Amino acid sequence: MTDADAPGFDRKMLEALVCPQTHAVLSYDAQRQELVSKAAHLAYPIRDGIPVLLIDEARQLD
Repeated sequence: MTDADAPGFDRKMLEALVCPQTHAVLSYDAQRQELVSKAAHLAYPIRDGIPVLLIDEARQLD
């Protein structure tokens, strides 16, 4: 599945979303329903199809 095929997401919206901490591009993890910022080592949850781009809500990546 590509980012463009992600359920509930529009390709243009994904291209416009950036990490609130680093302003880097986010990648979509369909299995975990998260948007991942490799630059910040954070994963932002997607709840009910809505990305929660709050640093306090993000999961720290190893």
